[in-house]
Amino acid sequence: MFDLIRHKTASSKADLLSGLTVALALVPEAVAFAFVAGVEPMVGLYAAFIMGLITALIGGRPGMISGATGAMAVVMVALVAEHGVQYLFAAVVLAGLIQVSCGLLRLGKFIRIVPYPVMIGFVNGLAIVIFLAQLGQFKIPGVDGVMTWLPQDQLMLMLGLVLLTMAIIQFLPKLTSAVPSSLAAIVTVTLLVVFLELDTRTVLDFLKSMSGDENATIAGSLPTFSIPAVAFNLETLYIILPYSMILAAVGLIESLLTLTVIDEMTDTRGKGNKECIGQGVGNITSGFFGAMGGCAMIGQSMININSGGRGRLSGITAAVALLAFILFGSSLIEMIPLAALVGVMFMVVLGTFEWASFKVMRKVPKHDAFVIVLVTIVTVFTDLAFAVFVGVIVSALVFAWEHAKHINVDISEDANGWKVYKLNGPLFFGSAAEFLELFHANSDPEDVIVDFQNSRVCDHSALDAIDTLAERYGSNGKRLHLRHLSNDCKRLLHKAGDLVEVNLIEDPHYKIADDKLDS
Repeated sequence: MFDLIRHKTASSKADLLSGLTVALALVPEAVAFAFVAGVEPMVGLYAAFIMGLITALIGGRPGMISGATGAMAVVMVALVAEHGVQYLFAAVVLAGLIQVSCGLLRLGKFIRIVPYPVMIGFVNGLAIVIFLAQLGQFKIPGVDGVMTWLPQDQLMLMLGLVLLTMAIIQFLPKLTSAVPSSLAAIVTVTLLVVFLELDTRTVLDFLKSMSGDENATIAGSLPTFSIPAVAFNLETLYIILPYSMILAAVGLIESLLTLTVIDEMTDTRGKGNKECIGQGVGNITSGFFGAMGGCAMIGQSMININSGGRGRLSGITAAVALLAFILFGSSLIEMIPLAALVGVMFMVVLGTFEWASFKVMRKVPKHDAFVIVLVTIVTVFTDLAFAVFVGVIVSALVFAWEHAKHINVDISEDANGWKVYKLNGPLFFGSAAEFLELFHANSDPEDVIVDFQNSRVCDHSALDAIDTLAERYGSNGKRLHLRHLSNDCKRLLHKAGDLVEVNLIEDPHYKIADDKLDS
């Protein structure tokens, strides 16, 4: 319905223009997340510059944009409130070291275990979160400090400008693709507001309302190197380590999931482990240059991809342009109407949300539909890292339950009069109890064969179930034989040693014998 991916190929021009567009959208986001974390606006802006530049240079996903994010900002609040911003910088450095370690240990590949329903729930939930975050731009602090909606005339004007921005983004590509439609929309609406002197909120108004300072500005200087002013002892480590671990986990989960989403959108493949290292180096650098750190931003990444940004140049341009705004162009950026940026983000919401999931819900298994809805809701009301954990755990439990029901046996008798149980389905912790109920040790003959040709022994619970079954037959003076075990199953039994006492027999016509175990 909303196909925003109109640029299918990469070019330097597209990278430069899309990077400029992203830089404009980064300003209010970085400022807002800085206030969420309880730090100065420049701490968020520096994070957007440093994270964006470093991940663009050495990260594993060209075209993906990183910066200060809400997911990490909410983790930082308590640390800043209790111990101060210097402890935050130290925690960000440690989080970066943890992320680099994850990349060197090649842990990025584990993002592959996230099921597709969880991915759909993730993007849907994040789209809703982005949408809800934009609603705050339509509010101002009241007399008692409570946020209230804008006066009706200002509200209607802002809604009109938002719709104009969205219309330009949607329909301009049908006329020309020479300039990213998002950038054209921002420039057009800004010029319209300036020349017609329309009374609508700008980036500067937003900054003043967030900080409560009438002299607030995004103008600043270059970030400077500084070692976090904390005591280098175990007490400090005890304070920051829990926060660092959470920050590292949240940052990697959001970054790797965003990487996967962009991979699917662009039909390319990023490098997860390299992205872990890029994110880690970015956070380490942030901590030493007075920035709050961050991770991948799906909203700004969507703007970049939609605007034609595919290469590393787009991310580099976004970061450098943001720094240029801070150093030289603050007055120009501060006059941009919030309505233009809100319109861009609303289009991101429309492009991010998996509208096809409404049709999918009726076609996929009920448990997959449940996971999609669950992850979406948990993402909106908690945070995305927790939502992904919940989704993966629920999916794993459902998978185990479904496969536990699929174990059964075909019973026959061979030429020697031995009873043969031909097992079908995997033997693991979920099916171990059901497996034991398939056998009748009291009434079976003296020799019983369990044929694993159509089954697998997966874990220690399966070994324990086999051992329990052997003991049942042994206590009745009968012998249990295992046949057609795969090599990896044999290795499990061999490793278990005396823990599992069974007889292994081989069919000469079944070419999977293990000489090491048969000798």
